[in-house]
Formats: sequence, C-alpha cells, structure tokens
Amino acid sequence: MHDLGLIPMLAAAFSAALILGYVTHKLGLSPLLGFLLAGVAIGPHTPGFVGDREIAAQLAEVGVVLLMFGVGLHLHVKDLLAVKAIAIPGAIGQIVVATALGAAVGLAAGWGLGAGLVFGLAVSVASTVVLLRVLVDNGALDSAQGHIAVGWLVVEDIFTVLVLVLLPVAAISLPGGGTPDPGTILASLGVSLLKLGALVVLVLVAGTRAIPWLLTRMARTRSRELFTLTVLALALAIAAGSAALFGASMALGAFLAGLVVGQSKVSDQAAADALPMRDAFAVLFFVSVGMLFDPRTLLAQPGLAAATLGIILLAKPVTALLIVIILGHSVRTALTVAIGLAQVGEFSFILAQAAGRLGILPLEASSILVACAVLSIAVNPLLFKMTDRLEQALRSRPALWNRLNRRVEARGRAVNQAAAGLLAGEDGAARAIVVGFGPVGNAAVQILKSFGIRAVVIDINVDTVARLADSGGLAIYGDAAKEDILQAAGAARAKYLVVTMPDPAHHVPVIQAARRVNPDLQVISRSHYVGEREPLRRLGVTAVVYDEVEAAVGLTELLLRAEGTSEERIEAETRRVRAEFSSGS
Repeated sequence: MHDLGLIPMLAAAFSAALILGYVTHKLGLSPLLGFLLAGVAIGPHTPGFVGDREIAAQLAEVGVVLLMFGVGLHLHVKDLLAVKAIAIPGAIGQIVVATALGAAVGLAAGWGLGAGLVFGLAVSVASTVVLLRVLVDNGALDSAQGHIAVGWLVVEDIFTVLVLVLLPVAAISLPGGGTPDPGTILASLGVSLLKLGALVVLVLVAGTRAIPWLLTRMARTRSRELFTLTVLALALAIAAGSAALFGASMALGAFLAGLVVGQSKVSDQAAADALPMRDAFAVLFFVSVGMLFDPRTLLAQPGLAAATLGIILLAKPVTALLIVIILGHSVRTALTVAIGLAQVGEFSFILAQAAGRLGILPLEASSILVACAVLSIAVNPLLFKMTDRLEQALRSRPALWNRLNRRVEARGRAVNQAAAGLLAGEDGAARAIVVGFGPVGNAAVQILKSFGIRAVVIDINVDTVARLADSGGLAIYGDAAKEDILQAAGAARAKYLVVTMPDPAHHVPVIQAARRVNPDLQVISRSHYVGEREPLRRLGVTAVVYDEVEAAVGLTELLLRAEGTSEERIEAETRRVRAEFSSGS
C-alpha cells in the first residue's frame, strides 16, 4: 500500500524546490536559498499547500546521513594538514568568538545558558556547500586562499561532529537550559567517549578491511545497481547502528562510514554513485528546514534577528579577517576566508535540529536561525563579488593597508631574501620566470623542470610563495609588473617569461616591465580567447596558448581515440584544428 501522504509531499517539495531553485540560480544566487524558500512556501506558516512536516523530517534525516557520508567521503587529511597552521587556530578562534556572542544573544532572549551556547555554535559554523559553490563561481577554488577557506570549513565540520556527539550529554545536564552539573557531565562524557571509542575502532579499524573488500567485490560484478545499493546500505546501516548500539548520532556514524569508503580503491565510483542520492535527499533536508520558518518570529523578535545577522555578517567575518592577518597571511586570503564565512548552512541546521529534539533549543531559535540563513545565503555570493572592490578600497588607504600588510610584507621579505641567496649561488642565471602559480603555473614549472630548466615563480600571494619555497622551489613575492621584482627573480639573465594569469589585462604591465629589464626574453603567454591575440602581438609576445583552442584540440583528440583512429590521423586533425583557429582570427 502506498502512503498517500508521502507522494503529495514529495511532489510538492521537489516541484517547489525545482522552481525556486531555478529562479535563485538565474538571479546569480545559491540554489540552496531556493530550497529553503520552497520549504517556507509549503510550510504551515504560509497559505496554500501544507506539507507533512513529520514525513519531511524523516526524509531530511536521510539527507543528513548522506550529507555527513559525503563529507567523510571527500575529506582528505593531507589537504587539511597543508593549511593546518592557519585553518585549525583560525577556525577554533572564530568559533569561540561567535559562540560567545551567540550565547550572549541567547541569554538576552531569556533562553538560558545551554540554549545560548548551542545557538552560538550553530551560528558559528558556515556552509561548506555554499562556500564551494561561491569559490567555483569566482574561479578561486584552486587558489591558495581557496584551499585555506576550505580547510577552515573542514575544521568547522569536524568540530560540529564532535558537538553532535556531546549534545546528548548536554541534554542530561541542561534540561531546559539550566546550569551545568560538572559531575553529571563528566560521568556522561566518560560513558559517551567509551562508546564513541568503540564505534571509531569498529568502523575505522575493522571497517577498513571489511568495507573496501565488500565494495571491491560488488564492483567486480559490473552491476552498477548492486554497487550503488551497497554504498547506500553501508551509509544508512552504519548510521543507524551507531545510534542504536553506541548511542552516537547517525550523522557521526555516516561520517565515519564516509571516511572508510573514501580510503578504498573504488572511492571515486562510490562518490559518483552517492552524489545524486545525496543531492536529492539534501534538497528535502533544506525544504524541511524551511518549513520550520515562521515569519511571525521576525515580526515578534526583530532585535533578535538583527543581532543574529550581525554575528553572521559582521562579527564572524571581522574575526576571521583579523585572525588571518595576525597569522601573517595576505589581505586577499583574509577577505576570501572572511566573506566565505559570512553565512550559515547545513551543519547549523543539523545542530539546531538535534538540539531542538533534545529540548535544549527553543523553536523560535530555530526559526530565527532559518531566517538568518536565508538572508545570509542570499547575500553571500553578492559579497564575494565585491572582494576586488574591498581590496582596492583598502589599498586606497595607505596607512591602513600598510598596517594590515605589515606581517605579510615581513614574510615576503624573508622569502625573497632566501630566494636571493639561492639565485646568487647560481650566478642569478635563472632560465625561466613564471608569473602566477595557479594550476597552469604549477604545470608550467613541472614541464620546465622535466626539461632541466630552472624556474623562478613570481606571485603576489605571499601564502602561495611561502608554500612553494617551503617545498624547495624558487619563488619571489611581489608584483611582477615592477622592475625591481623582476630583477630580484633574475629576469635580466632569463631566457623565458611564462605569464599564466587568465586575464590578459594583467599581462600588459608585466610584459612591458619585463621587456625593459630584458629585451631578449622569449615571452609565452596564456589567454582565454583567440580574439585577444592582437593586443598580445603588439606587446611582442613570442607565443600564446589559448584555452578555447586547447579545449577544442583536446575534445578532437578524445573523440578520435574513442573511434580507434591512428596516431598519424589524430596528429593531422589536431594540427588542422589549430590552423583553423589561427586563420579564423
């Protein structure tokens, strides 16, 4: 028998999420905002169709499990370790400040200390989904500041998982948000940690052998249905078993399951199969959260909503900005992390819902959190697009800019002095200067190295330069459009200048300055479009690599190889494609 309440609920939830998600996407906003608004539209506090909140909550629980499974699946410890010096202290410091402010707001609202602390924790964590989407949309995901922002959010995710473990303990000691009982907390914490330890040992030790073996066996069946079913069964079974047998949250069990599956040889296929399921149920999760929103709460508590938004949009970003700058990183990195944290998302909702079920957090707190999430997620992409203008505004105030960059400049001078010593040992005869160290710059350095050509990287991001220098590379911090920076990199004796930034507007001053330092340089430049060839030719660029040409050549080669074409024919066709682009401009 079909549950007649389930089908209308799914139809309404997915339809509303599809329509509003598409609208928000077309407006340049995150689709998550549309999913939340879909929940508001079919919730009990707005006119029209009213969805079944209990069914939505049960489906949302599956979404939570799959979200946490996905976090564990994609968590790479090496990525976190690479930025641990800033991500760990930064995330913890920002969480402490935001939690303290949130607790103050909760106390002022009369919720009690326990509710205030949980509310502050929920406000302190940002959405990894929103951050990744914004970084991808702005081309910053593979940058040094993008890696730091993602590492920061990973630390927040792990911290949230630990909080979810301790929430049941807090519920015992904080009924109705009362004063903590240290004895009860210690006893409950001891039992919970023992259970947690047993769960971790069972999943991470025993599971490390059993789960990859099972997945490999299923992969060998060549049945995608069986493999997908195995991934789903593992995520849900371990999550349910964690709650039933060990008293842990299902979210934690799913997270541990994802960690184990992520270490297997078939992790990529598991991720590919789990992603559509995760996304579908995640939509229902956001819809169910939106259904909690009661607009009357904003009318009844405008001051509370304004204070919460102040923490999210002002206190969190400013705290992150100061922490990043104090730790000696660039203003660009500080702005990227700060603006990326100016929102709340899925883990905030998971935390608030778990606390609500335990009776720690009042319903009005969840409604305020949802309202502020809707607003912050809507505003965040717009704020991120203002990063360049904010940086320029800071540059226009030399006193403030110099104060903010004092530690950065000190790091840059130290790196440049070390590089100068190495270059002096080679008589300054660097063979190639590579400007910019994104993915393309990194590839250029590796290619030069394979041909025995020594490369010196120039990058304006001190974090990138320091990381490269620490790994044994030659790097100079500064603006490559300045002749003294080019001289420090050995451009006067270099043979090649490789300019890898994607925007041709940034190439002009760099190439002009390089020509003044060394007129004999062979300049190899990167550009997105063939239509940008003429300005580069006028600059005297030796050769240009066009992204759109290489994409066409790559697709041609892949298609011909798939058809079993000979290597001679493939080479001839790729030459023809390049020639057509060349003559077409």
